[in-house]
Amino acid sequence: MREASSIHLAMTSSGETVRIVSIEGGQGVRKRLADLGLNIGEEISVIQTNHHGPMILAVKESRLAIGRGVAHKILVESIQSVHK
Repeated sequence: MREASSIHLAMTSSGETVRIVSIEGGQGVRKRLADLGLNIGEEISVIQTNHHGPMILAVKESRLAIGRGVAHKILVESIQSVHK
């Protein structure tokens, strides 16, 4: 179910802090993301994003990279953004 103010993680910009509100996909995708610490309600910071490669995220005290296809399955809401 898509929240009114939610967007796909792939649409965020570097410097944004977001909260996961939904994960679109089957049980396998949800488990894989949970194993990485990406659960509904989790706050994440977008460290680096571009249109051709993986996204670099900060989750708790870890950094991880996810592909754009997976980022399109994660719906988030903005918490704050840092404009550079």
